[in-house]
Amino acid sequence: MHDTLPYLEPTDFPVINRARVEVLQVNLGYLCNLSCTHCHVNAGPKRTELMDKQTVDLVLDFIRREAITTLDLTGGAPEMNPHFSYLVSQARAMPIKVIDRCNLVILQEPGYAWLAPFLAEHQVEIVASLPCYLEDNVDKQRGKGTFTASIHALQQLNSLGYGQADQKLPLHLVYNPQDHHLPPEQTYLEQAYKEYLLNHFGIVFNQLYAMSNLPIQRFGSQLISKGLFKDYMQVLKENFRQENLDSVMCRTTLSVDWQGYVYDCDFNQMLNLPLGAGCNGKVHLSDIECRTLIGAPIAVREHCYGCTAGQGSSCGGALVN
Repeated sequence: MHDTLPYLEPTDFPVINRARVEVLQVNLGYLCNLSCTHCHVNAGPKRTELMDKQTVDLVLDFIRREAITTLDLTGGAPEMNPHFSYLVSQARAMPIKVIDRCNLVILQEPGYAWLAPFLAEHQVEIVASLPCYLEDNVDKQRGKGTFTASIHALQQLNSLGYGQADQKLPLHLVYNPQDHHLPPEQTYLEQAYKEYLLNHFGIVFNQLYAMSNLPIQRFGSQLISKGLFKDYMQVLKENFRQENLDSVMCRTTLSVDWQGYVYDCDFNQMLNLPLGAGCNGKVHLSDIECRTLIGAPIAVREHCYGCTAGQGSSCGGALVN
């Protein structure tokens, strides 16, 4: 796989600074039951990196100490970490908002029959990857049979109360383009998703998050192999919107890797870019206080144009409509 970081340096991306940290996004490990073509983590079934119990407890201590309001769990498949249920139950007891970034297929895997009822019991918000509402497109990105498994998982979540209008159990879906183009307008695409999934499968959900593919890790490597990296970067830079800078997720989110080291965002974590707050080298969660980060610079490279192009892109979807 190609190393994408050299292709992202130097950069003319604008300087951005941190606000107060509200969200702790924790990567519980790179182990996953899938190997999606758009995955910026390069996760898969053969990865062995998993957060241990000691680091999980450090995360919980940090949340208590720093009054974090949202714990955002990602991977890999975060649910494959053996301490997932412990972390979720402890965090919900504080109580704070917990988000599970779920690939849906994991809910249908052997040994995970407990997972969907557990998430519902603890009122965990689910952000679920479904890169298209058409079977051929999903199976092309994620592997044969993944669309059918995802549909069954969504039907199960609906039966538990997820995705209803009252949003007591929020269920949001994530769209990723299949190629080197920006996502279509999020509101329009959400309506298309809702109509198709309801009419064909009786599925309901709350919101659609349209996310751009960032030119790093697996997706970035594919662009390089196809000779499309420069073309994609040109698309991102030509569609840069200054107003998106105020809403980028890195201003209020702190990203934590499976070993407990912190980064400005999940994408920087995958590039091994240390926190940009005037730090020399990696910084561990045990050595940082959120108050010291307010106003600090964020580490930026060319991939940051992916979050600010067009309607913008973040872990909560488009930044503007």
